[in-house]
Amino acid sequence: MKKYSNDKNINDLVNYLLKDREWKIRRGRHSVLTAPSGRKLTVPGTPSDYRAFMNFKLDVRRLQGL
Repeated sequence: MKKYSNDKNINDLVNYLLKDREWKIRRGRHSVLTAPSGRKLTVPGTPSDYRAFMNFKLDVRRLQGL
């Protein structure tokens, strides 16, 4: 399992999404997760907000719904 974020929950969610071959990730200064629809989402590498995982999960759900 690769590490994309210092937050364990965010990292687990990204790895779960990448198991589905439709999701892609581009590594760089900031990792960018690309949904099957082509929409992009930046992965928080070092989140400082305690709600970071909840916000990231909500953003992923919004991308899946489109």
